[in-house]
Amino acid sequence: SFSLSKLQLKTGDLDPRLFSRLRHLQKLDLSDNLLDKFPNSLTLPDLRVLNCNNNQLEDVTALKQFPLLEELTYENNVYLTLNDDYKVMFLLQNLRLLNGKDITKLANHVRRVNSRKLTSKVTAHWEKFFRDQLPEKYTAEQVKSIKKKFLKSVQTNVVYGPSSLSEFTRWRVKMIAEEFLSYSLGLELNTDTETEEKMDEDEEESTESPKEDAEDVSKVVVTPRKRKRNRSKSGSRKKRSKSQANTEKEADVSAEPLHFLQCHSKGNSREDFKTQLWSCVFEPLLDCGARKDPIVSSSRTVATCGGESVCLIDCETGVVLKKYKVATEEFFSVAWTTLPMVISDSRKKSHNILAAAGRRGIVKLIHVAADFCYGEIKAHKKPIATVCFSPTQETHLFTASYDKRIALWDIGIPDCDYNFKASQLLVLESFSVPLRIALVPTCPEQYLLAGCEEGCFTWNIKLEKEQKNRPFEVTFQFPDEEGEMTTSHRVDGLAFLNDDVVASKSSKPGCIYLWSWSRSFDTKGKGCQRTVSAVILAELEWSTTDLSYLTLSTCPAKEHVFCGDEKGSVWIYNLSNYTTAWSSAKAKRSDKRIPPTQILKWPELQSNGDHLSEILINNVITDPTFTYLVALTSVNITAIWKKS
Repeated sequence: SFSLSKLQLKTGDLDPRLFSRLRHLQKLDLSDNLLDKFPNSLTLPDLRVLNCNNNQLEDVTALKQFPLLEELTYENNVYLTLNDDYKVMFLLQNLRLLNGKDITKLANHVRRVNSRKLTSKVTAHWEKFFRDQLPEKYTAEQVKSIKKKFLKSVQTNVVYGPSSLSEFTRWRVKMIAEEFLSYSLGLELNTDTETEEKMDEDEEESTESPKEDAEDVSKVVVTPRKRKRNRSKSGSRKKRSKSQANTEKEADVSAEPLHFLQCHSKGNSREDFKTQLWSCVFEPLLDCGARKDPIVSSSRTVATCGGESVCLIDCETGVVLKKYKVATEEFFSVAWTTLPMVISDSRKKSHNILAAAGRRGIVKLIHVAADFCYGEIKAHKKPIATVCFSPTQETHLFTASYDKRIALWDIGIPDCDYNFKASQLLVLESFSVPLRIALVPTCPEQYLLAGCEEGCFTWNIKLEKEQKNRPFEVTFQFPDEEGEMTTSHRVDGLAFLNDDVVASKSSKPGCIYLWSWSRSFDTKGKGCQRTVSAVILAELEWSTTDLSYLTLSTCPAKEHVFCGDEKGSVWIYNLSNYTTAWSSAKAKRSDKRIPPTQILKWPELQSNGDHLSEILINNVITDPTFTYLVALTSVNITAIWKKS
């Protein structure tokens, strides 16, 4: 602690050389002096408490040099206003007390909600009024002039919150706009025309990753020139022929490549084409009416995970809205649920919660709107391969782990201070590592189906039963390469196409089966650990690769199955012509394998002029209405397609 109070000190009297010796100083009292501003380089890296009451301060932004500051007072500085309070709340991530008041909640709001709203307004302002002003080929001079116009326009036109905060809002808008510009235009300020040509061919939208806080989030590269080209007729035709590849006649699934993002890089490195991306899932809509009927409308934000991070991406704009990092983690799975939470003013409101898990066996629980990871569950001692929430019990979370167990947790509902109580309800014992899990749509509180390293199994998960640890109830047999029925095969893809039809993928041989749950699983059978043959309805024609872990997904509302392959292609199967026949109890297995309706080919991407070799599509999903298709790769690229 160090007091320099009541010494008639002016700003020039604060000698940085003296302060640089006080590296471990935690408390500093500068009250009752004549300071009009703060010098920029006092180097007090450990400062926690600062008192500047009764001075003549005019500006607070220099306080950002004290990042660990927890308590700050500057009462009776007549030139400081509410705008300055908001600036320090934004700049000082650890600030708890400001002029004696606990500002934790308000500061969170300022840093998160406020920033997110402003970011989307700034982005929209660019898209609406400025994007098309950039010519196809532009000079540094043109960019400079547009930047200047945009900065002026956006500060005048983007308004948010009460007028008493307009100065703070302008300050933030300028900051966000400059950041947005440096990332969307900065890349293309290239005097070398040859490189500029290359950029033009380059499909890749590279994303500068934000840090822990949500502030750096909208650093996404928008390439207006390329987008414009997309809209021109010839451009889109050229694009489409690439993606329609070998099934020109089937125009019903035609999709356009929209964004290619590199947002899970280790240490934000542009050179990272190694991080594997594993899991992605669309955020549920909070409007309950829409959730019952997925056709009404659909979310366009998707959570993706891979390496040390989880990202939230807006599929339409390609903007990375949020990013969470855990330096020692490798994330394998993400899942959403919607909880009725009391956050403020004691009313219950629905909030989306994201669960993320991976190598460390820990589930992170993230309240996305507040940008806050509020808790964790140490679920398993070994890695977690996949997680999923019950569709009927919003707090019930299943975690499937390399410890050969699937656990059911009740994660509870956090109170207004984010206290929550998690408890383990069930442990399902598996003979081999569970890779994919699915709850049976007609009885999601009674049966869970899992694709494992050595087979496909079902457990009874009804909670009325006393027993907490349970063996599997049924294992399913499928044909092996010789056509003999076997229970032993790796099932690395599993999803329900509708209430009854299951799509599952056995990685050797690489084949996708469609089979009937109700006809295979005879509930009348007694006893545990029975072996039954899957009643197969059809087989889908797919890649001949024997690589594992390229998983499949379904879009039940549109009766589609999707599966990526080892060459960067996405195989799309529209099965709406078959499902009616399959629903009859007498349905016979189709003799022929069903070919894909379309194969989306990976477009030629270049990064720094290098072609990416071997691209595996680890996972591919669509939103419930099949507007967007998201493919996750083995080369740290998230590809987003839009149905055209």
